[in-house]
Amino acid sequence: MPLSRSIPCLLALVLPHAPAQDTVGVGVIRGAVTGPGGAPAAGAEVCLADRSRCATASEQGLYRLEGLRAGEAVLEVAAPGLAAGRASIEVRAGLEIQVDISLARLDQGLQSLTVTESAFVPAEEIKNSGLLIGQREITKSAGALQDVSRYVQALPGVTFGSNDFRNDIIVRGGSPLENLFVVDNVEIPNINNFANFASAGGTVSILDAELIRDVTFLSGGFPAPYINRLSGVLQVAQREGSREAFSGRATVGFAGAGVILEGPIRKGRGSWVTSARRSFLDYFTDDVGVGGVPVNYSFNTKALYDFGPRDRVWAVNFSGVDNIRLGPTEKDRLEDEELGTLDINYEGWRSATGLNWQRVFGETGVGLLGVTHSRASVNQRVKDLFRSGLPAIPVSDLIASSPLVYREDSGEDETTFKYDLTARAGRFEKVQAGGNVKMFHVRYNASQPLGNDFAFSPAPGSYAFDLARRFRAWQTGAYLQATGSLTRRLSLTWGGRADHYSYISATRFSPRAGLSYRITDRISWRGSFGSYYQQPSFLFLAAFPQNRGLVPIRANHYVTGVVFQLRDSLRATIEAYRKDYRDYPVSVDFPALSLANTGDTFAVRNLLFPMTSAGIGRVRGVELFVEKSSPESGSGKPTFPFPEPATPVLTACFAGAASIHRGSSIWSAVIVSIPAGNSRCALST
Repeated sequence: MPLSRSIPCLLALVLPHAPAQDTVGVGVIRGAVTGPGGAPAAGAEVCLADRSRCATASEQGLYRLEGLRAGEAVLEVAAPGLAAGRASIEVRAGLEIQVDISLARLDQGLQSLTVTESAFVPAEEIKNSGLLIGQREITKSAGALQDVSRYVQALPGVTFGSNDFRNDIIVRGGSPLENLFVVDNVEIPNINNFANFASAGGTVSILDAELIRDVTFLSGGFPAPYINRLSGVLQVAQREGSREAFSGRATVGFAGAGVILEGPIRKGRGSWVTSARRSFLDYFTDDVGVGGVPVNYSFNTKALYDFGPRDRVWAVNFSGVDNIRLGPTEKDRLEDEELGTLDINYEGWRSATGLNWQRVFGETGVGLLGVTHSRASVNQRVKDLFRSGLPAIPVSDLIASSPLVYREDSGEDETTFKYDLTARAGRFEKVQAGGNVKMFHVRYNASQPLGNDFAFSPAPGSYAFDLARRFRAWQTGAYLQATGSLTRRLSLTWGGRADHYSYISATRFSPRAGLSYRITDRISWRGSFGSYYQQPSFLFLAAFPQNRGLVPIRANHYVTGVVFQLRDSLRATIEAYRKDYRDYPVSVDFPALSLANTGDTFAVRNLLFPMTSAGIGRVRGVELFVEKSSPESGSGKPTFPFPEPATPVLTACFAGAASIHRGSSIWSAVIVSIPAGNSRCALST
């Protein structure tokens, strides 16, 4: 049976402790070569067909091919006195695929290569809290609505906010603002439509799930190459377009209807794929119950070209445009208690473009240079319709005469230069180093002329402001990390990163470390530690003069867990974690209010108040994750793995300026999620 039919290369996978996509975008093939009867085939040569990578099997028959570009690779195996093997293998960026090769006697002819254990295994530097999500999981999950963020909400250690209209990701008790989003090596401040500044969520993702190849989600203890965030990393790898022929198809989903076009570049040396979608609810109604109907457009494009066996370039763009009106209409009764008191008109757009050059150096080195530019704009007007009581005039006249309580016409630009290098050095299996420079151009034009009357206002009309500022800021960072085996069973990852935030004149060093120990062939222990820092959002820093004194928020992660490989198709993981926060922005006037407890919201104006870095917090939790894959009838190959109950149990408490810990308002103490199914049907609850 050909190898392409033996490994689930194209299947959607959800693996506990899955590796993060490598920061240089390459993969690894490793495994063992055996001869008749299972004896190690020492000295066997394992090569790519173009001979750009070769490895010789050790005395135990073990081999390893590193620095492999994503895509299809042809593997050839030869050993004296044994039949040769040849097959195609799908290499995926940042993932290690285990291919155990069994060769027969020479008189039995050419053999296929087979896989005898999980196709994808953890990268050495990822010790804890990693999950790999396949494209099919996102598109087939009813609850996800073809939105990667909504799918992640069902994973261990994650929950959603109080508003189901939003797709916020709340990771292990942290705020939705604490997560990093990376798509094809492009860092994006927000991947959603209907997003505000100082916000990480929205209603639906601008990423087309049909173009996603796989998603890596890290919920804690992640290594140094990732730029600092306090809670998690959501990293998306998009698929290539077809290198064979031009094609196109129409799509329909929760985010709207659209078209996907793709085709080759220069006879298959590269490819391109593009997606364009538009929501369609406004074609059927002018009011979905909120006084209007959301209208959004989203565009995704990726082009890739191979200049040779060592040089690859790809460019990507993600864009979203949206608008909505919220508030009462002429058909509403103004005395209705459920009627909103505000008239809101919102228009926004955001776009991110990235260009990446990947270079393979010799046998063990890979570098990735990336240049990214992202831009976002928000224009909104908010009127308080009932500020003077219940009126007795038509709604249109009421809107025209009501006072403006919030106005914004702002923009943020971010340009990033980054370089990542991965290589072997001495006794280390992997050494990673890199750095980045970020340049921000911020334009804020916002005002709240009448102040704000909400639950945390010390008095009516508090926090009035008129913000009209343009400024530039820089953020620079560098990291170094090494991974190696201390013994045959014990592996260590250690390193750190340093980041400088020019706007608040702060520099922070973040140490990271992780250990894994293989207790038996089926049981392993893993542990990790790291310090993580994050600058408060520019909008918070600029809104009031005293907020300029805020410092980077700090969170220390402590994670430990045990992985049980119960059977080849059944794996269980139990993890315990602890997060300690300090220097969190808290209200100056309301001692109980911490920004960590406010979550994410469409009404960002409710989060604009004088702050000080006096907040602390603690999160404790235990997670149980069981993953099972089952064979298709008659085929013998693994199908889609589905997690059984994922149950975090924790406490999440934060303290404001009064230093009194209170339970988090955006976290649930006990969560059970059960996505399950097979090749024909799926269930999510």
